[in-house]
Amino acid sequence: MNLRRDVFQAIADPTRRAILLLVASQSLTAGAIASNFDTARPTVSKHLQILTECQLLQQVQNGREIYYHINAKKMKEVADFIEPFRQMWDDRFNKLESVMKLYQTKNKK
Repeated sequence: MNLRRDVFQAIADPTRRAILLLVASQSLTAGAIASNFDTARPTVSKHLQILTECQLLQQVQNGREIYYHINAKKMKEVADFIEPFRQMWDDRFNKLESVMKLYQTKNKK
């Protein structure tokens, strides 16, 4: 049975978010990624495995080294899913700001 990892559970972890930020601008090996954290390398390897299983990271072999890079297509899918929620909250905050300004104007009189 192939268990698919949930993308949102994967990005809920701060270490995995930090890994995604690290590889957003350049491909890195597991060792290079691990050197940025104060955890054991097997722990970082587990994080890389989870991010790879949910397709947020992709592996590319270059000689004996495996480089991890961001899967922009999958990241866009996540961003596209979140976008309507961001817009909804922006709208709510803008309405709240309008009400607050109106309230402040009425209290100054």
